[in-house]
Amino acid sequence: MEGIDGHSAACCNIPPVISKGYEPKGRYETLGGLKTYVTGSVSAKKAILVIYDIFGFFPQTIQGADILAASEEYQVFMPDFFEGQPADIAWYPPVTEEQKSALYTWFPSRVPETGVAKIPKVLTEVESVYEKKDWAALGFCWGGKVVALTSGTDTRWKVSAQSHPGMLDAADGAKVTIPMCVLGSEEEKAEDLVAFGDALKVEKHIERFDDQLHGWMSARADLENEKVRKEYERGYKTVLEFFGKHF
Repeated sequence: MEGIDGHSAACCNIPPVISKGYEPKGRYETLGGLKTYVTGSVSAKKAILVIYDIFGFFPQTIQGADILAASEEYQVFMPDFFEGQPADIAWYPPVTEEQKSALYTWFPSRVPETGVAKIPKVLTEVESVYEKKDWAALGFCWGGKVVALTSGTDTRWKVSAQSHPGMLDAADGAKVTIPMCVLGSEEEKAEDLVAFGDALKVEKHIERFDDQLHGWMSARADLENEKVRKEYERGYKTVLEFFGKHF
């Protein structure tokens, strides 16, 4: 199917979302010293770096990467920044003292800046293997912060997006120099999303999915719930439409 209204075909060709037992379309490679999920056309001149949430490689997040790569327009790369030690999803939401202790012990050595530091080596090796790419980035929660921190001056991204972003800070938004899409959930404070959007002085799309929990486009998505599945799909369509318009 061709693109419509000036958008790329990628945003019009999302495959059906699989609610259970998803079989990945891509493969794992070591790039920049990190295990990396790679999916999409090897001949694509455009690439998307997907930065997962704190739960790492999850079927819902992997399916999302495959959705982004469903057309031949993008090749998609998702590195394992946590190097095999993601947070346990059983810790979230951290309600009990045990959950809080586990999460708060895990996090200090894996702050978003650790992801920022690993990106250049990953991109360099991707381009040594697959040739030079134009880059976009999409981050979830923790990954959203990494995207915010890498979308300023001298960014490698042509466009970027955050979904259910973690640690929203309007000061980060003020430094962004490229088009940015930000999709919030019911669990981010509405005023934080508004403040971040107001700070952006670039082309932007800011939207709050008011009835979706934090993580609805990644590890916490209950895709057996029809409403969640539809909003998961709509979230990816929104990102692809934004990328198609600005990338």
